[in-house]
Amino acid sequence: MDTTAMRTRLVEVVVPVYDEQRALRASVTRLHGYLTRNFPYGFRITIADNASTDDTWQIATELAEELPHVRAVHLDEKGRGRALRRVWSRSEADVVSYMDVDLSTDLDAFLPLVAPLLSGHSDLAIGTRLSRAARVERGPKREFISRSYNLLLRSLMGAGFSDAQCGFKAVRTEVAQALLPGVEDEQWFFDTELLLLAERYGLRIHEVPVDWVDDPDSRVDIVRTALDDLRGMVRVARKTLSGAAGIPVPPRIQRAELPRGMARQLPRFAVVGVASTLAYLALYSLLRPVIPPLAANALALLVTAVANTAANRRFTFGVTGSDGALRHQFEGLIAFLVGLALTSGTLALLPAQVPHGVELAAVIAANAAATLVRFLLLRVWVFNPRRRTAR
Repeated sequence: MDTTAMRTRLVEVVVPVYDEQRALRASVTRLHGYLTRNFPYGFRITIADNASTDDTWQIATELAEELPHVRAVHLDEKGRGRALRRVWSRSEADVVSYMDVDLSTDLDAFLPLVAPLLSGHSDLAIGTRLSRAARVERGPKREFISRSYNLLLRSLMGAGFSDAQCGFKAVRTEVAQALLPGVEDEQWFFDTELLLLAERYGLRIHEVPVDWVDDPDSRVDIVRTALDDLRGMVRVARKTLSGAAGIPVPPRIQRAELPRGMARQLPRFAVVGVASTLAYLALYSLLRPVIPPLAANALALLVTAVANTAANRRFTFGVTGSDGALRHQFEGLIAFLVGLALTSGTLALLPAQVPHGVELAAVIAANAAATLVRFLLLRVWVFNPRRRTAR
C-alpha cells in the first residue's frame, strides 16, 4: 500500500479524561508529536472529558485549537465507558482506539496494535501486560489484583484473552458500533464486557505485548474498581446463561458441563481441603494459648499450605515424581499468602476480647474465600497440563 493510500485510512485515538489538568497537556502533546512523526496512517486524537471539575476542559479546548488533528468532546456525566461509547458510536474512522492519559504504555506498540485491524486480519486488538514478551514495571499490589482478575475471567467466564484491563485497545469501527448496543457498563468494566461480547460472537482478538510503566500518581480507586468489575462479571454471566445478552452461548455452558477434568478434581480438592482445614484448626488451637493470634494463624497456615500443595499435587492433579516439586511448592505459597492476607485481615478486625468460638468461625469464613482462589490458582497456573508439557 503506498503512502497516499495509507494516509486515507483514519484511526481515531480517544483519550478519556477526568480531572487530569496536571498530565493532559504534556501527554497529548507527546502523543500528537509521536503520531505525526511515526504513524503512517491518518489519525485524529479526541480528548473525551467526562464531567471534569478542574481546568481539564479548558486545557482540552486549547489543545484542540493549537494542534492539528486534535479535537475535544465534553460529557456531562462521568464514566470512561460512557466517554468511549459517545465517541466510538459517532466515529467515521476506519479504526477506533483509546489509551489512558498517563501514557503508561510505550507508544511504539500502537502501530502493531492497529495494523491487523486496518488489514482486516483481526476485529479487536488489546495490549497485554501479562505476556512473557511484555516488560512491565508496577507494584506488587497492582500486579496481584490484575493477575487475579484476569485469572477469574479465564477460569469462570472462559475468556481467551489475557489482559482485560490494559488501557490500550483498538477496534474496527463497524465492529465497535455493532457491539456497543450490547454493552451495558459505562465505567471501568466497559472494556471487559466489550471483549466478552466479541468473544461470544467469535470475533478475532489480536494481542500485542507491551512495555508498560505504572503511574505512581494514578488516582484510580483500585478496590472500588475491582468490586465493580466483579459485579459486572456476575451480571454478564447471568445475562449470557439466560440468553438475555442475545449472543451465542457455548454448548458446554448450555449443557451445564464442567470444564474437562474438573468433575474429578473438585471432589478430590474438597477432601484435601477438609483435611487441611481440620489440621489448620487443630494447629491453630494448639498454638493460640502460647503465641499471639496472628502468629498462630500464620504458622498454622504455612504448615498446612505445604501439606495441602503436596496432597493436591499427587491426588487432585495427578502429578508424580520429584520434577518441579520445589517450584510447585513455591508457587503454592502464593495461594498461602492469599489465605494469610484474608485470615489476618479478619483477625485484625475482630474486637480484642472476642470469644474463641467467634474467632474460629471468622477464620473459617476467611479460609473459605481463600479456598476458591487457591483452587483456581492450582488448576489454571501451578498444575496446568499445558504449562507442564511446554517445559
